[in-house]
Amino acid sequence: MTGLEDHYDAFVRAAQAAADAAAAVVRPHFRTSLASDSKSDESPVTIADRDAERAIRGVLEAAFPDHGLIGEEHGVQRPDARLRWVIDPIDGTRAFITGRPVFGTLIALLDGETPILGLIDQPITGERWLGLAGRSTLFSGPFGGRAGVRACPNLDQAEMSCTAPDMVAGAEGPGWERLAAATRRVSWGGDCYAYGLLALGHIDIIAEGGLKPWDWAALAPVIEGAGGRITDWAGQPLRLDGDGRVLAVGDAALLPAAISLLNK
Repeated sequence: MTGLEDHYDAFVRAAQAAADAAAAVVRPHFRTSLASDSKSDESPVTIADRDAERAIRGVLEAAFPDHGLIGEEHGVQRPDARLRWVIDPIDGTRAFITGRPVFGTLIALLDGETPILGLIDQPITGERWLGLAGRSTLFSGPFGGRAGVRACPNLDQAEMSCTAPDMVAGAEGPGWERLAAATRRVSWGGDCYAYGLLALGHIDIIAEGGLKPWDWAALAPVIEGAGGRITDWAGQPLRLDGDGRVLAVGDAALLPAAISLLNK
């Protein structure tokens, strides 16, 4: 974080406070009869998504009025700012509206195009991951554990995860199927929560398509701070204008084989 070291603590405090504000909005709606609308891409959205993002924006704008904001629900402000916060108030709205506590609030801070801070918060279980690029990932929660990926250099021993089959349909399908067939087994579901589990050493590889910047920006510092790698399917750094294909591994030794299978 060149030139930003003196502001590091303030960034962390603001991200934590924003996540707390979002959690206070989201919790009362969990497992209630909450109506949902469909957005243009057919993904669901609720009042909890919209109000939680407003709460996050309020905290961040009060702390850093000159920073940019990119949010899934309420658009972009100050797009030309060097430092921009990227917000997904509820990543996994399908899980949220069906009462499953595997969704999360995602908050990231970009320096230019690079995520330098990422936070995953699960407001129902009380678990939180805070990743800092080039530094570390911290985990807190009631079930114990600490952030750190596990050693798993061979695909045939790897636990693989993907949120839903429609994220790897179409053009993504053949490569994804080859990779999945080479792993020990595949589990479905999880959204951002699965990436948190990878950062805790319970999942080894995740490959998905169709992710937007607010879906992955917070994940990158969390995964990398825990010792893993996150790239596109070609092994290149994720970009805001990328194709939405994301590959995350706990053990970096898995990356070459995974990339090869995805792109045969």
